[in-house]
Amino acid sequence: MLAAVLGYINHRFLGLPSSIGLTLMGALASLLVIGVDRLLPGSQLSGAVTDFLKSIDFHTVLMDGMLSFLLFAGALHVDWFEMRKGRWPILVLSTIGVLVSTVIIGAGFRLLTTLIGLPLPLIWCFVFGALISPTDPVAVMAVLKRAAVPPTLQATVAGESLFNDGVGVVVFAILLSVALGTDSFSVGHAAGDFLREAGGGLLLGLAIGWTAFRAMESIDDYIVEVMISLAVVMGGYSLAHVIHTSGPVAMAVAGLLIGNHGVAHAMSDVTRDHLLKFWSLIDEILNAVLFLLIGLEVIAIAGDIRLVILGALAIPLVIAVRAVSVGLPLLGMRPWLSLGRLALPTLIWGGLRGGISIALALSLPDGPARTIVLAATYIVVLFAVIVQGGTIGALIEHIKTAEELGRINART
Repeated sequence: MLAAVLGYINHRFLGLPSSIGLTLMGALASLLVIGVDRLLPGSQLSGAVTDFLKSIDFHTVLMDGMLSFLLFAGALHVDWFEMRKGRWPILVLSTIGVLVSTVIIGAGFRLLTTLIGLPLPLIWCFVFGALISPTDPVAVMAVLKRAAVPPTLQATVAGESLFNDGVGVVVFAILLSVALGTDSFSVGHAAGDFLREAGGGLLLGLAIGWTAFRAMESIDDYIVEVMISLAVVMGGYSLAHVIHTSGPVAMAVAGLLIGNHGVAHAMSDVTRDHLLKFWSLIDEILNAVLFLLIGLEVIAIAGDIRLVILGALAIPLVIAVRAVSVGLPLLGMRPWLSLGRLALPTLIWGGLRGGISIALALSLPDGPARTIVLAATYIVVLFAVIVQGGTIGALIEHIKTAEELGRINART
């Protein structure tokens, strides 16, 4: 109901992109509730809203519910041919890039927490680095729909965001188990877990995607074929959880296979039209609810001013590390592959953090570390969705205009 009402207000009066408008209004609504409680000490409004949000369980709703649908829907519309051209940047940025970013952000976050008087053990700083390093495919794809970037670059950005969140979730789980003392860290053990989760997710996605493709190819009934796609998402994600492989990676692979090979060779025109429209609608509805929830979660942040300062300082840290973890690999690959002058600014400023980071932060056990990590995560995500997401289109247009003026000046 809130998503519908605020979505109407945004469309009718504000005209902001849906993800930005709903996040902003959700955050403002939370701040309004907090303000009412401050003005009226007897008010229990913020407590009621907090209890409501806790009853939703953001982590479970997103990681065990929404995410599988959103990843599949996003991958369904990614052009595999264009994505193959950027396969090496995707591979490097979604693996090595995430690992490098996790380490550097963790070390930087340790320094920041010490400077403002909220020292956090180094392992918990690395946990923050792991959950904030992956770009959120949901947020990224919402931006890419509006930003006019070349097809190959668009597919590369989308592909990286689809796969690096699966890698990030695996790295997060490994580091969290070390932080909680439930597992001792070793390179061999961590590498084994990583290969089982990521590699297993890749194979599972191929298996269920190919099975669904063959089933769709053998019939022509759009209702049944849409149900098959739903079965891939719901059954495949549940199976990944049971056999301890990466569900996000499996959904990305299955979505790519069905969205490209399946759409081209297994569906009639009627089925293709219904299936793509069905998943586009699912994508838009879940996006609206997700970004509204991100905005509303501001009420869960403690009111310590040091946490606000920490979150504000974490923003330039995360962006700077993103520039390093993206810029160095692209520079190294320049002799063999160039994605154009738009690649670096698009990958840096368009590398948004979103609901997945918040969901992982909310999954941490209660304690001082959770409060610190959650506050910093929320502020970084809020900045990414509203500021970065709201300005990436203008940034791209500015770069294009500058390039065009440069060409004109060169000719004259």
